[in-house]
Amino acid sequence: MSSLHPQAGFEKGRLLAEWRERALGFEREIHKAVIGLEPVIRQLTVAIFARGHVMLEGDVGVGKTTLLRAVARALGGAYERVEGTIDLMPNDLIYHTYIDEQGKPRVDPGPVLKHGEGLSVFFFNEVNRARPQVHSLLLRIMAERSLTAFNRDYVFPYLQVFADRNRVEKEETFEIPSAARDRFLMEVHVGTPEDPELQRALMFEPRFHEVDRLIEVVRPGLLPYRELPDIARLIQTEVQASEALQHYALNLWQATRRPAAFGIDLAGVDMDQLILAGASPRGMSMLMRAARVAAWLDGRSHMIPEDIQGVFVETIAHRVFFTPVYELRRSVLIGDLMAAILRQVPAP
Repeated sequence: MSSLHPQAGFEKGRLLAEWRERALGFEREIHKAVIGLEPVIRQLTVAIFARGHVMLEGDVGVGKTTLLRAVARALGGAYERVEGTIDLMPNDLIYHTYIDEQGKPRVDPGPVLKHGEGLSVFFFNEVNRARPQVHSLLLRIMAERSLTAFNRDYVFPYLQVFADRNRVEKEETFEIPSAARDRFLMEVHVGTPEDPELQRALMFEPRFHEVDRLIEVVRPGLLPYRELPDIARLIQTEVQASEALQHYALNLWQATRRPAAFGIDLAGVDMDQLILAGASPRGMSMLMRAARVAAWLDGRSHMIPEDIQGVFVETIAHRVFFTPVYELRRSVLIGDLMAAILRQVPAP
């Protein structure tokens, strides 16, 4: 029997209800700056309250930067952006050196250290243009939300990292290592809206042509970023999963490792030779974190299968690795595999 005092339970419920209204208001603010990206905005909201980092996938010019600038403005806190380039080095994130007006060498904090613990959103644009050494530093920052520099430790308790990859150009790019990809809670695809009216608006409405003015319509600091970690923990403890739902999630995990055992068959694929590594325990725990937030955003204190299904692809697809012969066809096979798993594994 729960030992929770009724008044304490009431206060937690009230707090979560208040924050849910803030979260929905946050989504409405983002919609002012971007259109046709409702599912993407919901996934970003889930990631923010699950306290996870996000990789954005998509072609050039689909609004990824505008979206993240709007998110950063609505979150409040400090925002920094770095452009991935072939000559970017790890130290460039930590400090930069220059000669001042008196001709003396100076060292100033770089984008990661500049704001200290006030750094809320760090956007790494075209992360696959940066060298593996930079990826290694980014991995440490993402995993530990801390960094050692100048003989001291810096902590970033409110930091969330958002990155995107250049999928068009292949020259002077570096593949993101699997260890780094596993640190991203989600990989979210951002595409061009299919609705002709939205396409027309993006082409002809002048407000979408001036990004700086467009971002200004977003109300700043709507979500007090310093309170987010506490609210995130409360969501995880208060949103419950039934035994049947836990069994369903475990079966989904097994299906990422042994799809043939669940009757999954993809055309032209030897299913016994497809999987090199299925989802990791960390990946599945992140799936459940995201699913709890999805349930909370829908106003429930318990999860249903749709909560898991709604975040399954974004949290798990980049954590499933194929054998080399099939990895070359990953862009086609991974979507088919994820859809087949959701279709074949019985939901309670």
